[in-house]
Amino acid sequence: MEVGIVGLPNVGKSTLFNALTDAGALAANYPFATIEPNVGVVAVPDPRLAEICGYIATQKTVPASIRVVDIAGIVKGASEGEGLGNKFLSHIREVDAILHVVRCFENSGDVEITHFDGTVDPIRDIETIELELILADLQTVEQATDKAKKSARGGDKDAKARLAVLEKLAPVLGDGQPARSVIAGLTDPEEQRAAKSLGMISAKRVLYVANVDENDLRGEGPLTAKVRERAAAEGMEVVPVCAKIESELAGLDDAERAELLEAYGLEEPALATLARGAYTLLGLQSFYTAGEKEVRAWTVSQGATAPQAAGVIHTDFERGFIRAEIYSVADLAEFKTEKAIREAGRLRVEGKAYVMQDGDVCHFLFNV
Repeated sequence: MEVGIVGLPNVGKSTLFNALTDAGALAANYPFATIEPNVGVVAVPDPRLAEICGYIATQKTVPASIRVVDIAGIVKGASEGEGLGNKFLSHIREVDAILHVVRCFENSGDVEITHFDGTVDPIRDIETIELELILADLQTVEQATDKAKKSARGGDKDAKARLAVLEKLAPVLGDGQPARSVIAGLTDPEEQRAAKSLGMISAKRVLYVANVDENDLRGEGPLTAKVRERAAAEGMEVVPVCAKIESELAGLDDAERAELLEAYGLEEPALATLARGAYTLLGLQSFYTAGEKEVRAWTVSQGATAPQAAGVIHTDFERGFIRAEIYSVADLAEFKTEKAIREAGRLRVEGKAYVMQDGDVCHFLFNV
């Protein structure tokens, strides 16, 4: 699954992407420094991996990861093609969730960073992006409605469900409200499937990333406060990040990074919080396999069953699933070894209906 980094030009998207992925994308102080989306894989920091390795000697540790896409800056009028808008919006349509970077600083030290609209106003910036997403969705709805009406008159059951959703979306989008307000309220399974097939951009979950300066690393300033208020009203979250400092941290070795973090009074890079936030935003969770060759965090959707989790490792595991033997990281910390966990009766045997819990340590038994 993928998250897309979006925002107006010059808000720090590519600098943030570079720090997240250490990919070296062009980060320049002018609009459209990113034309084609850059794609990177970001490890999800997870202290439980190190905890497992403290009890189970292993040759390799593999964290969970997510794909991050740096999408070029959107401008007012993007839905009508301004600033290569149609191309940018099509890139957003392909991702599963959005990291919306908002500038929450007036300047960057001695360097004056040009704002696309001339002044810094994070709420105006958020509204600019959201309106373009809404207008793009409205165009999609208008174009799809006539086709759905014709198919529905012919008795197409799927088209009838699609038309019902389109007719609910049109007035809401027309009033400047995002599609998520409609789609979240759908209860009919056929309408839910129809809504998913429409690919509404403004229905995607959003995590706001407040790009702050080095004097406001915890995001306590007035500009970030406005973003927090807006996010709370939408049921979203905010992560304050100083992209400039995070970019510096990404280029250091462990000792230098620890020294700089201490100097700024931080326990970990803000990007660690951001990566975990993106992981949660995508509705993902981790389970682990642990052995002498490797300790690995595997990614599965929240609500996935044990066979589905087994299938993430290999399709044969799901096809021939028999049962899963599961314990928690807390069990390992208490009993120190898998053998002791088993002897204490804390090793759980779960079948096909078991819903995976975040942090499960698993052995899958299968037969094909």
